[in-house]
Formats: sequence, C-alpha cells, structure tokens
Amino acid sequence: MAGNRSRVAVLKPLKPVVGILMGSDSDFSLVGKAAEVLGEFGVSCEVGVISAHRTPDKAAVYARDAAKRGLKVIIAAAGGAAHLAGSIAANTTLPVIGIPVEGGALHGLDALLATVQMPAGIPVATVALGSAGPANAAILAVQILALSNSVLAAKLKRHKQELKRKLRLATRACASPSGKGQRQELSLDSFDEFAVPKVWLKYWQ
Repeated sequence: MAGNRSRVAVLKPLKPVVGILMGSDSDFSLVGKAAEVLGEFGVSCEVGVISAHRTPDKAAVYARDAAKRGLKVIIAAAGGAAHLAGSIAANTTLPVIGIPVEGGALHGLDALLATVQMPAGIPVATVALGSAGPANAAILAVQILALSNSVLAAKLKRHKQELKRKLRLATRACASPSGKGQRQELSLDSFDEFAVPKVWLKYWQ
C-alpha cells in the first residue's frame, strides 16, 4: 500500500562479555569447547591467541583494556610453563579462569601447577586438565555473569535440571536386568534436603 514502508530488522552482533585466550593456536581444538558452551547459553565471546612469554606486552595491554571494552570474565588457556592466566590476572580486576592444557614431557602437570599456584592477592580460578576443563571454564564464566543476569540464572537452573535428567536415564539403564543373578535396588533418600536426586545402588547375588 502507498505510504507504507517495509521494515527490515537488522541484527547487530552481540558485544563480547567473555574473552577466551590461548597461548597457541594449536590449543583451539581443546579450548574451542569453551566458546561452544558459552554459545549454548547465549553468551557472546571473543577468541584470541596471546603468549605470556612471546607477546608479554600484548597480554598486559589486553588485560588492562578488557574491562573498558566491556568484558566481564577472561578465560585463559596455556600449556607447559602456563603463565598466561596469571599474567592476565596480574593486570586486571576482572575474574580470570585458567585452563591448564595437557601435553609435553609432564603431560600437563606443569601447566596445572603453573596455573593454580598463584600468589595471594592474584587469584586464578583453575579448572581441570583435559576435555572437562574448557566446558567447566565456560560454565563458571556463565555462573559469574548470572549473578547479575536473571536470564542466565534461569538457563543455569535448566542446565542443572538437564544434568539430573541425564543421570536418571543413565541410572535406569544401569539398573535394567542383564546377565544372571538377582538384582536389588536401594533408594537413598537421606540427601533429599540438599535436592540431590535419588541414587540407586545395585548388587548381584
């Protein structure tokens, strides 16, 4: 109709609130899981490669400017002499989550100790070695953001409920009759006050 104008919605990219750093691009196959999990919660992030040893000035500038650019949490992953998370934490007041990357002669033990053993006053929240590390780093970042975001808090609650649902399904599968013997299932209700789902025990006679 004359005089009517069609309106086209233009979606602007979300401003990143989580920064994900890695010491080498070879770490992306592992660390990329953190970005994937953040995306599942609708949390925008930026990903970059910065080395605490090869580009220390760049690491310091990134950390100092992070809050001004709108970041709320920084995730830093590194292996070996893993100083990236610590160097970032030393130059920002934002919460920093460290992911130790497994590998090398010590199979990640050096990275774990370098990341977790921070001096008093400069904390780095360190997650696990292996595939659980990036996933937990992302979840922890979402938990931090959810303190001031009710939408994220609701998503986290649903996430926890989904974990319980999957556990119940796995428990039923384990409790299904198989092989020989007589099965007995016991329900433990003593932890109900902590909202822990029922745990099923079985043993074979």
